[in-house]
Amino acid sequence: MSLNTSVDAGAAALAAPVIDRTRAKRKAARRRRGLVLLFMSPWIVGFSVFFGYPIVYSAYLSFTHYDLLSAPRWIGTANYRYLFHDDPLVWPAVRNSLWIIAIGVPCQVVAAFGIAAMVARARAGVGLFRTIFYLPALAPPVVATLAFVYLLNPATGPVNLALSHLGINGPLWFQSPQWSKPSLVLLSMWQVGNTMIIFLAAILDVPKPLYESAQLDGDGAFQRLRWVTLPTISPVILFSVVIGVIYGLQYFTQAYVAANVASGQASQAGDQTVNNYGYPEGSTLFYPVLLYQQGFRYFNMGYASALSILLLGVAFVVTLLIILNSRRWVHYAGAERG
Repeated sequence: MSLNTSVDAGAAALAAPVIDRTRAKRKAARRRRGLVLLFMSPWIVGFSVFFGYPIVYSAYLSFTHYDLLSAPRWIGTANYRYLFHDDPLVWPAVRNSLWIIAIGVPCQVVAAFGIAAMVARARAGVGLFRTIFYLPALAPPVVATLAFVYLLNPATGPVNLALSHLGINGPLWFQSPQWSKPSLVLLSMWQVGNTMIIFLAAILDVPKPLYESAQLDGDGAFQRLRWVTLPTISPVILFSVVIGVIYGLQYFTQAYVAANVASGQASQAGDQTVNNYGYPEGSTLFYPVLLYQQGFRYFNMGYASALSILLLGVAFVVTLLIILNSRRWVHYAGAERG
């Protein structure tokens, strides 16, 4: 009996240091996790307060009738049924948003890449050209839109006056439902400075030996662009497309300001029946504009929340599809092509 007791005591004595080391490791791990959470706490609090909670509360409000003046009243899926089946303005707004994404985003990407390629090939004054093309991006969206509405005024704008001297009858621009969205695309192409700078950095970062090897193989400028430049900067193209699509889904400020200012010009010209709701003729009624109108003009905050939740879901799905399909054409340095 005493022998067993001594054996147990010896085993316990041997196991004690192991147990102590295990406890020390667990305590150190908890301390590290606590330190990480402490440093992450500003982000966690900010994300929870300014992003997580608004999304959750908006999802709740989307199932209620809420007018900002009385308590939310639960109505189930009525807002979503009205959104998909009864609201006559939803699908025109969706079509306008799809138009600005399908036309505006490629135009912005091509314009930014073209300007960056020209600046990269410049032998002198690169800093000056870079500054000139970047400056429009610093203009606030409201100010830039006001300037463009003035420049493209069909009656007194400098653009149409210059076209008239050339014998060209200028379009109505923001006063025409056929030209209002192309006018907004021109405005967005004028402000591609941020994207241009990113493209410029990517083009300048393309390894010179790749160009030299392609040139030795007899490739011309177009072949070098097709087989060297574009594959090398394809991650930047993906980034620009994703950001452009998300921005297009949220396109609001320029369209709203242009519609209000252009409708005011039309009213001053004598047409007192003009409505700035997507003026002219609903051509600038984009999905976020409709959301804003429902929430802050008509105080249908529950329905506006349903619109915003749908927008969030569409943005997530579209972004995911673009990223998944990008595996076919995006090439990363050092990664094997799958």
